[in-house]
Amino acid sequence: MTREATRRVPSLDQARGIAIVAMVAYHFCFDLRYFGLLRANFEYDLRWLTARTLILSSFLAIAGVSAVLAERAHPGSRRWLRHVGVIAAAALLVSAGSWLMFPQTWIWFGVLHGIAVSLVLARPLVGRPRTAALAGVAVIVLGLTLKDAVFDNRMLGWLGFMTAKPPTEDYVPLFPWAGVLLLGVAVGHLLVRTRFAALAWLARTPSVLGQLGRHSLAVYLVHQPILIGAVWLALRLG
Repeated sequence: MTREATRRVPSLDQARGIAIVAMVAYHFCFDLRYFGLLRANFEYDLRWLTARTLILSSFLAIAGVSAVLAERAHPGSRRWLRHVGVIAAAALLVSAGSWLMFPQTWIWFGVLHGIAVSLVLARPLVGRPRTAALAGVAVIVLGLTLKDAVFDNRMLGWLGFMTAKPPTEDYVPLFPWAGVLLLGVAVGHLLVRTRFAALAWLARTPSVLGQLGRHSLAVYLVHQPILIGAVWLALRLG
């Protein structure tokens, strides 16, 4: 859900836009279940779990690619920290909003929290694609294989390694998800070297996807209130 603070790459915006559409569709189905209009097991059904994994992986990988572009265009810490600060502030808004609506399962470390912290940790590796790739694989493997009850709390749970998913509406711990962002860094270098040739086909997709991709953070923040409000209003009027 991040935006590179540099010259736009239209194909990357299109890719991010596709991820946004997929996320909105997923959350709309989630909202329909919340209002009792859909029977779906988001927690254990492999189809829904796969959809969530693909959507999350897309956003985190694109965040890694964007980090490479941002660093190449504006080396130094100032813009980077400002960018991370915006994402962190948005994460706090999500936490506050989710606490108002879901006080028992509010979001204390979701996708925006994960992206903000992962970007800080990935910064030293943005210029080292091979190291970033190796670190990314290691983080993913550790996150998927290591579990310990000592991490079953909010103080340590944001790292990962919990023995079970905590009661929260969104949970994106550093292990394994920061590893996907690190792999995105490695992919970003490859895309830059090839002038984004692998994404050239996205030029044929609707231009509205690029608009969504350019404003992905704003869309992320407003889409759920709009969706929930729309479903609630439709039920009231119906």
